Amino acid sequence: MNTKFELDLTFIPKELKVLLELIQDKNDEYIQENKDEWFIDIDWDYFLKLAMHHRIYPLVYLKLKEVGSDLIPSQVLQTLQAHYQKNTFQMLHLSGEMERISELFTKNQVCSLFLKGPVVAYDLYDDISLRTSKDLDILIQKSDLENAEELLLKQGYTNTKETTTQNDKKGRNYHISYFHPYKKIEIELHWRLHPYPINQPTFEELWERKRNSNFTSYPVLFLGKEDLLLYLSVHGARHGWFRLRWLKDIDQMLKQQFNYKKVNSLQKKYQYSHMIGQTLMLVNYLLNTKAHKEIKLLSRRRSKKLAQLALLYIRKRAHSHINEFKNLNNYHTRYLFLLMPTSRKILFILTLFYPSSKDEQTLPLPSYLHFLYFPLRPFLWIWRKTVKLVQL
Repeated sequence: MNTKFELDLTFIPKELKVLLELIQDKNDEYIQENKDEWFIDIDWDYFLKLAMHHRIYPLVYLKLKEVGSDLIPSQVLQTLQAHYQKNTFQMLHLSGEMERISELFTKNQVCSLFLKGPVVAYDLYDDISLRTSKDLDILIQKSDLENAEELLLKQGYTNTKETTTQNDKKGRNYHISYFHPYKKIEIELHWRLHPYPINQPTFEELWERKRNSNFTSYPVLFLGKEDLLLYLSVHGARHGWFRLRWLKDIDQMLKQQFNYKKVNSLQKKYQYSHMIGQTLMLVNYLLNTKAHKEIKLLSRRRSKKLAQLALLYIRKRAHSHINEFKNLNNYHTRYLFLLMPTSRKILFILTLFYPSSKDEQTLPLPSYLHFLYFPLRPFLWIWRKTVKLVQL
């Protein structure tokens, strides 16, 4: 990608810069040349916290193990090794359940596409131990939601929310979570790739372009290459790329072969151009990976601005939905507004007035009165803000 744009990394801590170097590919010689400088005056506790938060500790552990510098404290390697081994077992555990759920859904006529998890780890890294996953994300048709939920409940899963309002399956929401108390596995059933009003392909379109993983003995279906690239890019963009693992996934994807005309066609059709541009600029600048010249950047100026804004999430280690520093929620709302194409901004504003689970928690109502959450939402919002100010 040929661009003179440079990100302002002034406030990026040394520990994060070192992590960015360690997760790059084919830079072993460069690391050996600079390791003595990198590992002096480094806050190893903070380094470990960053590696864990960004979910890149498997890659970091293997790279540090190869470096073999006396400047790396033994407890740092031991901690990373313990988490690496734990993650390997977790991924194997998820792999088995992924295969079982795929078979369960298929035999009960529920079409399913696995969005992330072990199937994507194997596709991108050829080794499931190199990527972390905390749950299984499964895309189904909305018409199959009740059937899929019934199947999961019979398998011992429970809905993570005690009650689900009728608005949860409409408007802004796009998935429901289930947890198995014995297996300690969480499954998210999605009926949309992204929350409304983001444009996205229909399930039928994604199904036509699906792939079958050769990782498991029973067929596990997941997104086609072009769809996966766009999905991971939009997902990361929505969350401000607050986990470097997502950028590393894109980095791995760009090493594969694509139907570049299809990528360009899809990003234009669904108005993802500025988000794709942001993604490619971040991967290029932070991980030194250039996208194929045939992938068109259709919204350079806006993409550059979005790339710079994402650094706040990466630097602050802040989840986009947790107010870990002042005014993050307001910042994130403005950030999401900038992500929206002009044609969807009005719809995005309207979703802010749509009832949420917080409204139900503030004022529980029986299901037949849920429609009252619409006119009551402004008052419930003011009430929550007032209570919060009083508690400060």
